[in-house]
Amino acid sequence: MSARESGVVSGPESGGEAVVSGPQRSAAAGGWLARRDATAKLLAAFLVTAALMTSLEPVVALTVIGALLAALPLTGIAPAVLWRRGWPLLASAAGVFAFAVLFGERHSPVLAHVAGLDIRRDAVGYALRLLAVALPGIVVFATIDPTDLADSLVAHLRVSPRFAIGALAALRLAPLLAEEYRLIRLARRARGTRAGPFSTLFGLLVAAIRRGIRLATAMEARGFDRAGPRTIARETRFGWPDGLVVVAGVAIAITVIVLKFAYA
Repeated sequence: MSARESGVVSGPESGGEAVVSGPQRSAAAGGWLARRDATAKLLAAFLVTAALMTSLEPVVALTVIGALLAALPLTGIAPAVLWRRGWPLLASAAGVFAFAVLFGERHSPVLAHVAGLDIRRDAVGYALRLLAVALPGIVVFATIDPTDLADSLVAHLRVSPRFAIGALAALRLAPLLAEEYRLIRLARRARGTRAGPFSTLFGLLVAAIRRGIRLATAMEARGFDRAGPRTIARETRFGWPDGLVVVAGVAIAITVIVLKFAYA
């Protein structure tokens, strides 16, 4: 993969300095939230997640999930895209709920009796908290273009350009893992080899390491490893709409804390 395909340019045309650029490729390029600064979205998601980790109350988690789903039209994410990215999370939450019902502690209040099983508040709380904690990350990363993220990290958080460019390259390659996994399974099936998921995942790990080494070597050859000042092709500004995203994250986090003490 060339440097341009990864959204990174270097060479004589930029004076030998790394320039971060590239097209918008987020899953919600047309949404209001997709046009906001990546740092603002990451900060808002972090505040909500940190507040959620302090409470197991189902009402708290449901409030956050409801607020995020109500704001979904602002993100520009289609329901089909959200389902495609979120169904593993739903499966994980169902597994956590089943485990907590069958083997969880018995000190929490019973909310209902279903098929001879006690549905306790902690079991519901663990499952809903998993959904509420992961949903902000799904929404945020679905609306962040990797190039915008790298630009924002360097411009606003003063992150090392080497780290930002590495994060950009990693995010560009992450969507290829699912296709790589599918190709490995098809190749082994064509050879008549039966392999379980763990063996296939090990093959995926090996392929990912090889791809990463090749990409790192190519980027180093193009001068990305050099020290010195670097330029950014697109200037990122933190405006008042980006501040609104942070304010919304603070408001949700405060609501979580208030509800936590209200239901304590």
